[in-house]
Amino acid sequence: MPRKISTGEGRDALAAVAAGQPARPQLATAVRYLLQLLAEKAPGNSVEVRVPPFGAVQAVEGPRHTRGTPPNVIEMDAATWIALATGRAAWSDAVDAGSVRASGTRADLVGLLPLRP
Repeated sequence: MPRKISTGEGRDALAAVAAGQPARPQLATAVRYLLQLLAEKAPGNSVEVRVPPFGAVQAVEGPRHTRGTPPNVIEMDAATWIALATGRAAWSDAVDAGSVRASGTRADLVGLLPLRP
C-alpha cells in the first residue's frame, strides 16, 4: 500500500501547483494527495480513477472489481484532475472537451467533486 500523504505535504504540493510550473515530484504529490482524498471521501471499489503516470485509486461504493480491466474507469491527465478536484473546472465541461475519458455506467464523479482539500 502506498504511504499516506500528510495534509501538510499535500497542501504544500497543491500550493506549488497553484503557483505555476511545479517540479515533477510536487505535481506527482498533488495528484496522489487528491486521489487519496477521493478514496477517503468515497470509499469503495466500483470505479477506478487513473491519472497516468502519477497514480490511480479505486473508489465509490458498488460492485467490487477484482480482475482484468475494471468495468468503470475514469482517466485524465494531471492538470485536468487537479482542476476538477479543486473546483477550477466542472466535470461536464471536462467530459465535453474530451479531457476526461470515462467508461462504464458508474464512471461519473459528479457530486464527489470538488474535494475541497
